[in-house]
Amino acid sequence: MFKKFIWLEWKSFFRSASLGKSLGLKILMAFLALYFSGMFLFFGIFLFPIIKKIYPEGDPLLIVNRFALIYLTLELIFRFMLQTLPVLDIKPLMVQPIRKKKVVNFVLIKSLFSYYNVLPLLLLVPFGIYCIVKESYPVGNILGWMLGMYALILCVNYLNFIIKKRFTENLKALIPVVIIGIALGLLDYLKIFSVSIYFGKSLNILYENPVLAIVPVALLIGLYFWNQINLKGKFYLDAHLKGKKQSVDTKEFGWTRRFGSIAPFLQQDLKLIWRNKRPKTTIYLSFLFLLYGLIFYPNDAYQDMPAFFVFVGIFITGIFMINFGQFVPSWDASYYPMIMAQNIPLRQYLASKMGLITFSIVVLAILSTPYVYFGWNILLLNIACALYNMGVNVPILLYAGSFNKKRIDLDKSPFMNYQGTGASQWLVGIPLLLIPIFFFWLFNKFISYEIAVAFLAVLGITGLILRPALLRFLEQRYRKRKYVMIQGFKQKGD
Repeated sequence: MFKKFIWLEWKSFFRSASLGKSLGLKILMAFLALYFSGMFLFFGIFLFPIIKKIYPEGDPLLIVNRFALIYLTLELIFRFMLQTLPVLDIKPLMVQPIRKKKVVNFVLIKSLFSYYNVLPLLLLVPFGIYCIVKESYPVGNILGWMLGMYALILCVNYLNFIIKKRFTENLKALIPVVIIGIALGLLDYLKIFSVSIYFGKSLNILYENPVLAIVPVALLIGLYFWNQINLKGKFYLDAHLKGKKQSVDTKEFGWTRRFGSIAPFLQQDLKLIWRNKRPKTTIYLSFLFLLYGLIFYPNDAYQDMPAFFVFVGIFITGIFMINFGQFVPSWDASYYPMIMAQNIPLRQYLASKMGLITFSIVVLAILSTPYVYFGWNILLLNIACALYNMGVNVPILLYAGSFNKKRIDLDKSPFMNYQGTGASQWLVGIPLLLIPIFFFWLFNKFISYEIAVAFLAVLGITGLILRPALLRFLEQRYRKRKYVMIQGFKQKGD
C-alpha cells in the first residue's frame, strides 16, 4: 500500500498545474537548500576543532551537550515558522477500502524524509565520525549518543506538528507558552536555574550509558502515536462538510476620516490588515523584529563594521514596509478590478499606501529609540535609516509593486508561503538594502561617520519633498500596467 501512496504522490507532483510556474523560485530554493546543506556539512566536519579552539580546557562533546537544548529550541522555532505539515489528498481515499491507519502512517512517515530532518544529519554524523576517527572516542558510546540526539531532533519534528495543529489558527493561545519559554531562558541566562546545563548533564549520562538511547527513541514513538491519534480523529468525510464558523469584526476605523481624500483607502487597508491572517501577521512580525538589533548592537564583532548597522536600521524601522509594501497591490487582488473600474483617483489609492507605510516607519522608529542605550550614534543612524525608508525605499517598493500580478490568499499563514511572490520581490532587495549600505560605507570611509549618517537623512528628506512628483510618476506607471495586473489577479493559481 505504501508503494501505491508513493506512486500517487509522484504522479501528483508531475501532473500538478503549478509545476511549471515560479520556476525561478524553485531554482532559488534549490540553491538555498544546497547552500545550507554545505554550511551544515562544513560545521559538522569542523565543529570539534572550532570548539576545541574556543574552549581549550573543555571536552567538545560535553560542550555540545550543554548547548543542545538551545539548538533544539531554535530548531523548533524555525520549524514552526518555516516547515509545512505533510499533506495528502485524503478525500478520494475515504471512499476506498483503505484503512485509515495506513494513510495516517504514510503521512507521518513521509514527514521523516523532510529536508529539515536530513539537514541535522549533515551536522551530527560528521561530528560523530570526527570524534571516533580523530579523537578515539568509544565507538559504542558515540553511536548511542548520535542515535539519542537524532531521536530528539525527530521528536522536535513531531512536536512541531502538534503545536501547529493546536496554535496556528490561534497564535494568541501560544503567548503563555512563549512567556514560559522566555522566563526559562532568562533564568538560564542569569544562572538562577540553568535548564540547559541539566539537559546537557542528561546527555552526558546518555553518552556514558549508550543503552539509554532507548529513552529518546521511546519519546519519539510516543509523539508519533500522539500525532497518529490526532490525525485519525480528523479522518472523516463529514469533517470536511462542516461549515466553517467565523466571528465578524465590525471595527470601522472611523478616525481615519480626518485624513481627507485618502481616508477611504486607508480605512480599507486597516480593515484588510485587521481581519485577515496573513497581513495581520506582518504586524506581529514587525514588533518581534524590533528586537533584531539586540543581536548586533552589543556584539563586539560588528563594532568595526558600522555600515552593517545601516542594514539593521533599515530592517528595524522598515520591516512592516518590507513585509507589507512588497505585495502592494496584490493584497487587493480580489477586488482590484473593481477599484480600477470605478471613478477612483489612482493617485489617492497610491497615496494611501504611502501614508500607511510611512506611519508604520514612524512608529517603529519611535519604538526603536531605546537602542540609544548602545550610543547616540546608533539612535541617529536609526533615525536616518527611517528617513531614508520614508523618502526613498517607499517609492521604490511601490514602483516594484507595479510588476506584481499574482493574487494572495489573505487567510493563509505567511510562514513558508510564497504565494504572490515573483521576481520583483527578490530583485527589489538590491536597491532597498544594498544602495544605502554602499552610500554609507563610501562616505564613512572617505569622510566621516556623521557625514555618512547625514547623507542618508538628506536623501530621505529629499524623497519626502519630491513625493508629489514621485506619486505622479507612480500613477502613470500603474496606469500603464493596469490591464496586465488585472489579468494576473484573475488567475487562481499560486
